[in-house]
Amino acid sequence: MFKKLLMNLSLLLIVSMLVAGIASAHVVVYPKETTQGNYEVFTVRVPSEKDVSTMKVEVKFPLDSVAVSRFEPKEGWKYDIAKDAAGKITGVTWTATGNGLASTEFGDFSFQGKVADAATQIVWKAYQTYKDGSVVEWVGANGSDKPASVTTVKAKAAGAATTDSHGNVTAGAGAASDASESKTPLILSIVAVVLGALALIVALVRKRS
Repeated sequence: MFKKLLMNLSLLLIVSMLVAGIASAHVVVYPKETTQGNYEVFTVRVPSEKDVSTMKVEVKFPLDSVAVSRFEPKEGWKYDIAKDAAGKITGVTWTATGNGLASTEFGDFSFQGKVADAATQIVWKAYQTYKDGSVVEWVGANGSDKPASVTTVKAKAAGAATTDSHGNVTAGAGAASDASESKTPLILSIVAVVLGALALIVALVRKRS
């Protein structure tokens, strides 16, 4: 009875871990929530899902929602900025200078921007290029197979403080919860392994007895 319970729990946790992995296997921009008028640090999380490496990541910036100004250097990658005729930054492309992101890896790419005062959401269109030349376009609507990541923008409360124009940035309202969510698959994996080991020990003890 105890052995069967442990096996069922292990199976349930493994399935939950797989579901969490599938749900997070999209290009996502964090934080998922910010405030109008804020200077924010945004981070693009890129998982590699194929047997070949991810070699290039392009993100386009909706100028009516955010004005991007700075980029964080990333070892093993270079970045090229796209601008319009007025000199505004409209997008960025990170290109691997080494091996890129293997099938079991993910990468975080960060940049800073000011959220527009009238923005209600920021839709991030991203394009992921693999070593074999295939391109995955993360531009679809929410719920589609290849959805664009969306950051919800809250209205600034009257009299509320925001970050200033000198580049002092906030980590974002959703940073703590986003970090917690990103650790969930790892925690589930560890629990599943522990329960699986317990089930094996119980089975061996019963077999010897």
